[in-house]
This record gives sequence, structure tokens and C-alpha cells, in this order.
Amino acid sequence: MFEFDPLLLARVQFAFTISFHIIFPAFTIGLASFLAFLEWRWLRTGNTHFHDVYRFWVKIFAVAFGMGVVSGVVLSYQIGTNWSVFSDRVANVLGPLFCFEILTAFFLEASFLGIMLFGWNRVSPRMHFVSTCIVAVGTLISAFWILAANSWMQTPAGFSVGENGLLYPTNWLEVIFNPSFPYRFVHMVTAAYLTTAFVVGGVGAFYLWKKRHVSQAKIMLSMATFMVALTAPFQLLVGDIHGLNTLKHQPAKIAAMEGIWKTEKGADLRLFAYPDQQNEINHYEIKVPNLASLILTHDFLGEVKGLKEWKKEDRPPVIWVFWSFRIMVGIGFLMIMIGLISAIQYFRGRLFQSCFLHGWWMLMMPSGFIALLAGWFTTEIGRQPYTVYGILRTTESFSPAITGPQVAWSLIAFIVIYILIFGASSYYILRLIYKGIPVIKEEEQFYKQGIGASVVKASTSGKSNNHV
Repeated sequence: MFEFDPLLLARVQFAFTISFHIIFPAFTIGLASFLAFLEWRWLRTGNTHFHDVYRFWVKIFAVAFGMGVVSGVVLSYQIGTNWSVFSDRVANVLGPLFCFEILTAFFLEASFLGIMLFGWNRVSPRMHFVSTCIVAVGTLISAFWILAANSWMQTPAGFSVGENGLLYPTNWLEVIFNPSFPYRFVHMVTAAYLTTAFVVGGVGAFYLWKKRHVSQAKIMLSMATFMVALTAPFQLLVGDIHGLNTLKHQPAKIAAMEGIWKTEKGADLRLFAYPDQQNEINHYEIKVPNLASLILTHDFLGEVKGLKEWKKEDRPPVIWVFWSFRIMVGIGFLMIMIGLISAIQYFRGRLFQSCFLHGWWMLMMPSGFIALLAGWFTTEIGRQPYTVYGILRTTESFSPAITGPQVAWSLIAFIVIYILIFGASSYYILRLIYKGIPVIKEEEQFYKQGIGASVVKASTSGKSNNHV
């Protein structure tokens, strides 16, 4: 008779639900800042095309925000049911962080989201702009607390272990600003901006390809181009610094990312390999001599510890970490290339006519989400076999009363429900994109009095050609 492994199924279930969840908050972080910039440009220039683009993307933002909230609620229930020991052991540390996220971020977003979505013609333009900015700041504050909690699980600090086995905070500043937090926070927010930029740029390229909403499409593609051209190289730099931090605090994860089994001086960079964890070797290696040491230690002959330095039960699943890391990095270099080429073509005046580049932008639309998930898998799977690195093992965190069939049936239910709900929301977003931008006619004044009238007046005075 087939036996269910409840621990494995619980891990698969959490990985499944959090993978769906993470893409929506990341998208809303970038999209909220994009909307704030659009509205600022509209108020500054009076160019109604910025307003058109805002009204189009705010609908998509509302759907993504809602799905992020719904999928986040599920995670809290999973932690309480499948991972009750983990919840009990770390509640004194992580509980307040999640509470702070709700009090300082979610309430802030929820309070001003209504004005942002439904405040047109009801509040002044400045008040509406302030509301958009507050929602954007709220998404960043939310990311701050969530990344603080997750980073603490990776590099725990500022706590003590009581006689009862529970973890107690001793220094909240050390808990929040733990050794890996600054790097993870910047890395994640930059990833969110890149993810949004490629979606926005891909939609703009699609409209240019279809010759629809050309003026608005130029705004989207040009803004996305400069965001990618600036943030993609910056992300590479942040990733390098983050890698050095990981080498210091989680060297086993780095060894798995690089596929290094024996400690090496002048370690080679393995571009391609098939790690064999059972036999502790790599098959089909393609490598560059000494490059891993140069990247990780900034020394061609620097020493990098191999996985054999740790017991087998203390090593992460190598093949998952190895390949998810390469997927993330490969997409990152492709992003840099697309961003720089597009920026060059923009200054040459060819960006909006290049069907070749438009095709690449459309192809790259989901790239940010894929890279985001690959990076998340690298981080979370690389932390194994711990939930709190070096302190609490995953096997010790699982709820002892949960059975395999219970987790299996709930996993099947989650898969079916998520396919239906997230499939419907994704279909609706795609329908909004295909339907196009509902252009507001200039004679339809957005506000009857005050600055709104001057904005509309300015839009008719020859400023409608500004795209950035």
C-alpha cells in the first residue's frame, strides 16, 4: 500500500502556495511605484496620455493586490496547521514582525487604496496623488517587515533559546536588521521593479506591434527601458554583495549554488553540470577555471568550501539550488542586455520602430516572475535542512498530529482552487490588456475645479508629446 510522507507533502504544499503568493506582492510593489510616477508626470506636464496609462494599470493593480491578500491569508493557516511546532518555537520573534507589517503597512494600504481606485472626481488631484504615493510606500513597508522576518530565518540574530525550547527576542534591532536583511531587502525590491518593468514594457511593445494606443505605448516602453537599463546592472551588483554575505553566513548554500563538493583554492565556475548528490560528484561539467573564487572571494586563488565539509544530513538539495540559481542569473544577464540595447536604440530614435526589440520585450514579459521564483527557490531550498538556519530543523518544525492523507487531500484541494481562482484572475488581467487603454477624451474634465482644470488646459497647449 502506498504511504504518504506528510512532511514531504507539507513542504510541497507550502512551496506551491507561497510560489503563487510571492508573484503578486512583488508585482504590486513595482506597479504601485510606477503608478505614483505616472500620476506625478501627469500633474507636472498635463499630458493626458500619462493619465490614460495610469487609469489602465490601476485596474490591473487592483486585481493583483487582491490576489496577493487572498493568497497571503492561506499561508498563515498553513503555518498554524502543518507547522505548529515551528509556529510555537518562533512565535515570540516572528509574531510581532508580522503584526508590525499589518499595523504599519496593510492598514496604510487599505486606508488609501479606496481613494486611489475610486477617488477620481471625489478628491483633489493632489490628494489622489498623495494617496497613490502612500499606497506605494505601504507596499515597500510591507516588504520591509516580511523580508526582515524571512532574513531572520536565514541569519538569525538577537534572540535566546529558553529552557522550554522557545526562542525569545533579546535585541529587536538585531532581529530586524539581521546580517542578511539589508541585502535581501534591496535585492527583492529591485527584483520587484524589474518584474514590473518587463510586464509594462512588454504590454507597450505589444501595442506598438499592433499599432494601437501608440502614444501611450511609447510612454510604457520608454519608461520600462530606462528602469531596466538602470536597475538590471544594479541588481547584478546587489546580487554579488548578497552572495558575499551568504558565503560568510551560509557557506553550505553557496557550495550547493556552485556545485562544489571538495574544498577548492582557485575554485572553478561551473556553467553547466548535473550534480549527483548520492555519489557527491558532478556529471557533464562545463566550467571556467578559477572564476568561482574570483567572484566569491575576489581572489583567483581564494578558498571556497565544498559540500563535503558538512555531514550529508546538513546539506541542502544540491540540484534544485544549483539550477534555480543559474536560471535566475541567466535571466538577469538577458535583462541587462535587453535594457542596454533598448536604451541605445531609444537615443538613436529607433526604439519605437524596432519590431525585433518589440518581439523581445513581449517574450520577456514573464521573465521577471520566472527569475523571482528561481531566486526564491535558491534562497529557501538552500536554507534546508533548517527552517531557522542552524537553530531549528525542518523535521523538527512539522506538526506531529498531521497525517499524510490529510496533507495530500488539502494539497489537491489547493491545486484545484488555485488553478480556478488564479486562472480566472490571470485571464481577467490578460483580457484587460487585450481590450486596451480606455482613453479619456480631453473634453471630459477629470476635475471641475482647482488644479484639475489647469492640468486639462495644459494638456491642450502642446505638451502631449512627452513620453518620459
